Amino acid sequence: MRIKQAEAERHVLAITVDNEAGILAKIAGLFTARGYNIDSLTVADISDNHEISRITIVTNGPPAVIDQIRAQLERLIPVHKVIDLTEEGPHVERELALVKVAGTGEKRVEALRLADIFRAKPVDTTTESFIFEITGAPEKIDSFVHLMRELGLVEVGRTGIVGMMRGAQGA
Repeated sequence: MRIKQAEAERHVLAITVDNEAGILAKIAGLFTARGYNIDSLTVADISDNHEISRITIVTNGPPAVIDQIRAQLERLIPVHKVIDLTEEGPHVERELALVKVAGTGEKRVEALRLADIFRAKPVDTTTESFIFEITGAPEKIDSFVHLMRELGLVEVGRTGIVGMMRGAQGA
């Protein structure tokens, strides 16, 4: 008899927490201790008095594992709210990347042409290289980086994914 393995799904979790020392380590430790992987992690202060932060985590796992992650996160004392944006419905995801490309001649012209198509903005230029700023869905950034590899990709820095529910309601 074989037990059917549940298919892993990608989930974006928005976690509202007290902005206190060690909270990020607690949350990362929760994932590490249980063998869960974090694909992307971003943190930002979201209150005027700097008391509340929002952590956005992208992870993968079968539905039962995602439910377990949520339940364990909700039990942590400094956690106010955990929202699985993937489960809640339509949401927007964005990421920012800086992409350095070195090249001359036709490769340089082609890098600029592709940057224009992808709406990537040159934020630094020398006679031998560009640094482009690109924002959008992770798949858009992946595509841009893939194309730049053929034109002299030197370095990539990515912020990680941030997400928000669509519509007038807040998370």
